[in-house]
Amino acid sequence: MSLMSLLSIMMNVLSSALLIPVMFLLTLLVFLSLVQLGEFLSEYTKRHRDWNNLESNCKKIECELKKSDFSKASKALKNIKQNYIVTSFARDAAKYLEERHFPAIEKLSQEYEIRMAKRLEHTKITSTVGPMLGLMGTLIPLGPALIGLSKGDIGTLAQNLMIAFATTVVGLFVAVIGYVLTQVRRRWYWEDMSDIDYILDTIEEKN
Repeated sequence: MSLMSLLSIMMNVLSSALLIPVMFLLTLLVFLSLVQLGEFLSEYTKRHRDWNNLESNCKKIECELKKSDFSKASKALKNIKQNYIVTSFARDAAKYLEERHFPAIEKLSQEYEIRMAKRLEHTKITSTVGPMLGLMGTLIPLGPALIGLSKGDIGTLAQNLMIAFATTVVGLFVAVIGYVLTQVRRRWYWEDMSDIDYILDTIEEKN
């Protein structure tokens, strides 16, 4: 047996062995995509962006910081009611403001930015890996399908083509969900970071 034949057999065995893991991972990605979609809808219903509330409380913070009244400035910061991430940041930053620990507030904003990036990574990975696995699931059965065709085995040909088409559709389905959720969330988090930056600018201007 030549080296080329040996390598060809090894590649065929390896690719065939990957089909079941690929199908399992695609099934898992479908489940994860549906979970992510549910989380997205839940997050959407809780989003509340009130510019007037943000502006009025930032003015109060600025006014109290001019008077060096950090306790009242901290209370004004806690009164900010925006989207969950911004409200959570304001609540966490309020204790540092009262302690006049300004570097901690800056660090906190970076931690929230990292947290947003991490949430985006989940759907970005799904939208990227889904089509890759779908393509693998499409190509792997084509070998046995062609062999079945050459032997006139229509049953084997049909079964492998069904697997190939199904994995393609599933991979694209997962990718669409991941892509849409990533794009919408990216816009949401830009808005949230804009609000957080506005709060930081208000605090840093007077410290």
